[in-house]
Amino acid sequence: MIVVSALVFAMLGTGVLLALVRLARGPSLLDRVVATDALLVIISAGLAVYAALTRNPTVVPVLVVVALLGFVGSVSVARYIGGMLLESADDGQDVGLPPAAETAVESRTTSEGGPT
Repeated sequence: MIVVSALVFAMLGTGVLLALVRLARGPSLLDRVVATDALLVIISAGLAVYAALTRNPTVVPVLVVVALLGFVGSVSVARYIGGMLLESADDGQDVGLPPAAETAVESRTTSEGGPT
């Protein structure tokens, strides 16, 4: 059992080091976001392995918080970058919604009896 736990924690440590290298080197913001998300997943996996090996259920709430932090952080950054991409146009003006989203908004407003 000691050999298995040492092997698992060694692999998780290697994953943390590789994620930290990707976080430091980049080169883009999306690479850093993916590295941060991978780091949070590895931390969650380490907490889960620790809870399973020690049979300690008090770690589970911390595991849930780390998982929620990773999810909310990834969604927030994705929305931020998506907004940046929508706002960037050649003439510097707001491009608005993508064409598929514009037609969905128009069909929703007409079906609800809103302005056309």
